[in-house]
Amino acid sequence: MTLSLRHRFALLAVLLGLLLGGLAAVALLAAADDNEYMLANEILRGQAEDYGLRLANGLPAQLPRTQRLRGYRLDDPLLPRAYAAFPPGVREDPRNEDIHVGVFDTSAGRLVFTIDLGDIEAMERHLHLLVAAMLVVAAVVSGWLGWLLAGIALRPLRALAEGVEALPVEPHATRLAAGVSDDDLGRLAQAIDGYQARLVDADAREQAFLADASHELRTPLAVIQGVAEVLLDDPAAPAPQRARYARLERGVGDMRRLLEAMLATARRKPLQVEPVDAAQLLRDAADMALAGKPGMTASIEADGPLHVAPREALLLLAGLARQLVQSQAEGVLRLALASDAIVLSLPAHAPGDAPAAPRADIGTGSALLDRLAARLGWQVAFEAPGQATIRLR
Repeated sequence: MTLSLRHRFALLAVLLGLLLGGLAAVALLAAADDNEYMLANEILRGQAEDYGLRLANGLPAQLPRTQRLRGYRLDDPLLPRAYAAFPPGVREDPRNEDIHVGVFDTSAGRLVFTIDLGDIEAMERHLHLLVAAMLVVAAVVSGWLGWLLAGIALRPLRALAEGVEALPVEPHATRLAAGVSDDDLGRLAQAIDGYQARLVDADAREQAFLADASHELRTPLAVIQGVAEVLLDDPAAPAPQRARYARLERGVGDMRRLLEAMLATARRKPLQVEPVDAAQLLRDAADMALAGKPGMTASIEADGPLHVAPREALLLLAGLARQLVQSQAEGVLRLALASDAIVLSLPAHAPGDAPAAPRADIGTGSALLDRLAARLGWQVAFEAPGQATIRLR
């Protein structure tokens, strides 16, 4: 599972809290141990010096025998053997950490003192539990603070991300850097602004190229179409030759429609949606599709206005209708407007006839028409041979 940036900050804060808390705990426990040793050392050394001085001067002195503090000479039969073997110094009893043993060489000889610091050891054990609880609290608090501060710190980044997500598909100049601070985030915003500016420049050059290409392509196509029309008007041309001229004219018409569809899909300008008469739009599309097919007629079933971009909708409808009738020499093309769809269909084929259009669940079968349908927000499906349905929304 990939952690978000905010979760990573919170986890880092938890680790940092544990690290600092652990260092503080180690220092606190070490200080407590040092304090215990210093306390035992000062008490036992003071007792040894005091009693050693008294004994050396012949003053009456009886080594202590209390529950907490005890003193021994090396020849004392009550002295534990383990203590007698200890070298000079202060240390804990290996068998009982509550007991600290001090061995001192004084002017009266070697003296051994023991002190019971069980209450201090109990306090240290409580201190260990308290430190462990403090580490847990420190981890929770640092994680919560890390989460909170990360949310505040990442707020400008989220705003920048939302601004980038809101950008349109088409290249668009932006000023994202103006809304963020002048730091690394500002550099990122400036990089995005620069990239968008380069996209706008590239798009402008592309649109200029398309405008020049459309103008240069329309001119030779118009010339070819004019020549084809002149040849068709020649009464002396034989029938086979006139059929070739008619096919040439239809090919030029198809090329012009493909060119218009290509330019319509390549334009970056927003579609100009307006109400148009649905019947007239379908009639114009049928006339474009049936040009050069004298044996084909159209049946239009539509009433009322249709809110579309007229030019793009006409090109798409004509292209789809052309696909349906391209292998037909005669018949009736039906164009019907339903509540949320336009249905284009041909009469059922006889057994053995080839289908009038390629079968596809979704799509037109033409990359240009597919892009034009996507630009219009329409969905095209060939639900059966000889029938295409356009979902308007």
